[in-house]
Amino acid sequence: MAVQLPDLKVIREEFSESLKQVRRVIVCAGTGCVANGSLKVYAQLEAQLHKSGLPVVLELRREDKVADSSVFVSKSGCQGFCQMGPLVTILPENIFYTRVKPADAEEIVNKTLMKGEVIQRLLYVEPSSGKSCTTPKEIPFYQKQHRFVLKECGQIDPEDIREYIYRGGYEAAGRVVCSMRPQEVCDLMIAAGLRGRGGGGFPTGKKWDITLRQKGDKKYVICNGDEGDPGAFMDRSVMEGNPHSVIEGMMIAAKAIGADEGYVYVRAEYPLAVRRMRKAAEDARKLGVLGKNIFASGFNFDLQVMEGAGAFVCGEETALMASIEGKRGMPSPKPPFPAQSGLWGKPTVINNVETLATVPLIVLMGAADYTKMGTSGSCGTKTFALTGHVVNTGLIEVPFGSTLRQIVYEIAGGVTAEDGTVCSELFKAVQIGGPSGGCLTREHLDIPMDFDSLRKVGAMIGSGGLVVMNSQTCMVSIARFFMQFTQNESCGKCVLCREGTKQMLALLDDIIEGRATDETLVILEDLAKAVQVGSLCGLGKTAPNPVLSTLRYFHDEYQAHVKYKYCPAGRCKALTKYKINPDLCKGCSLCGKKCPVNAISGQPGKPYVIDQKICIKCGACVATCKFKAIIGGGQ
Repeated sequence: MAVQLPDLKVIREEFSESLKQVRRVIVCAGTGCVANGSLKVYAQLEAQLHKSGLPVVLELRREDKVADSSVFVSKSGCQGFCQMGPLVTILPENIFYTRVKPADAEEIVNKTLMKGEVIQRLLYVEPSSGKSCTTPKEIPFYQKQHRFVLKECGQIDPEDIREYIYRGGYEAAGRVVCSMRPQEVCDLMIAAGLRGRGGGGFPTGKKWDITLRQKGDKKYVICNGDEGDPGAFMDRSVMEGNPHSVIEGMMIAAKAIGADEGYVYVRAEYPLAVRRMRKAAEDARKLGVLGKNIFASGFNFDLQVMEGAGAFVCGEETALMASIEGKRGMPSPKPPFPAQSGLWGKPTVINNVETLATVPLIVLMGAADYTKMGTSGSCGTKTFALTGHVVNTGLIEVPFGSTLRQIVYEIAGGVTAEDGTVCSELFKAVQIGGPSGGCLTREHLDIPMDFDSLRKVGAMIGSGGLVVMNSQTCMVSIARFFMQFTQNESCGKCVLCREGTKQMLALLDDIIEGRATDETLVILEDLAKAVQVGSLCGLGKTAPNPVLSTLRYFHDEYQAHVKYKYCPAGRCKALTKYKINPDLCKGCSLCGKKCPVNAISGQPGKPYVIDQKICIKCGACVATCKFKAIIGGGQ
């Protein structure tokens, strides 16, 4: 029998009563913390609690009577502060421990849980002030964010549907399914100004409205969880940390367009996300909020969780649909668009994970309040995967319109050198949007981070990857890295993408290996523009973006490589010249003995010299010299 809306209220009340009787320990079990050993921390906490004699609860079940002194140990999805993991939070005090090891479990149980003492060495220490932060609210990394879509990801147990319902889950879907007409749902999303978070920024409500107007008795909803950008993990974290929010968003989308079937397409490289999405769907089905006659409304909707084919191009919607159909994941020309003829030729709506997870929140809060966040043209918030040369890396969420300066210097804590020291002057660029995006430089630090502002400077939000680079980064090598990625991931269907990316990669190789001429740069730019215009799908059309943006903002660096055969950052091995500083050289001869090609010569006690014609630039001499007399990277 389907669950009625009042039954969701009963579940909320029962779960709330259970929580009141326990003290809670939350161990972050997102992929990053799991990789750092958080599951071992969880196991040790459980073992130490049993050893201490405290009553332990690992699952709040309706039929169990929970003692007031019980400790409820649960896992959460990604809490965002990945660099400081494994993370452990203790409620109700909201004590936040960082870099917790299994060996710390005994002390946490004996001191914090039994005596109420805070373990100072496990607290986060703010580098600039030296202040120890007991709660997340005291940490600038969290203070400067607005965690809207990610709010529950680091708090709830993603594998317990009752906790999702306790936090208001499926209330929005119940309201939409039982009391709203499809057109009203589309109009609500249009009024909210929700734009797709997968990169293109197309208005979600408009996409739904177009699909609704298509004739046919069979339509589909697809969640695009094929997140493949290097360094991006926003969608993965939402699926791991709050999978029911994605399912609820799909239910609302289904009601809006008249679909009764859906697919969640997840990268096979995300096994934890796949497992949690499947469990969430199974639990929702058992409870009666997914499947036939949901909420006793006469509306049917069910979904399947499908593992992706492992190809970056399958993130493109037509290639994704081909993969679901059992074909090779290759894009198709548009029109027709999926809204007109999508999966198996039927009208189909495709939204990415973050977009769908935002939908229930809009239904609950209303379009008017939602539009108060962000900017007029880019409403709401955006999640970013923050990596690179910064103090704090991890998963963040900020309102659209926030500046790059706020993200880099306030949330990320500033730019770091190779040795980890912080210096604001080291900032060089940010690659935004992965291989489909472009570079932002120092002159862009104060522009609003929204769809339209970034498009004007030749960049794009993309799926939300942010890679911060310091002054010791070679921008030509960065462009080559992304070109290598897109060339490898090209499906090969259209000539311009298949051959164009291959030739662009070869030209970039010529530049960093010292074979390029002035004509190389001209050919590279012309070819990039041709690939951008003539490619069939989004992969090919955006593949030249990193090249074009670095050519635009770092042309002098390209010129140094081409004209002077010199890498300003000292990163391109073929252009590196090692020299011995005669003022520092003690003539100890160690470098000459270590050189594998005998390129270093001299007399003991006198400065040695390097023969540039023989030197293979292996760096063995630099590693050997005790006096730091050998320098490389300049002329």
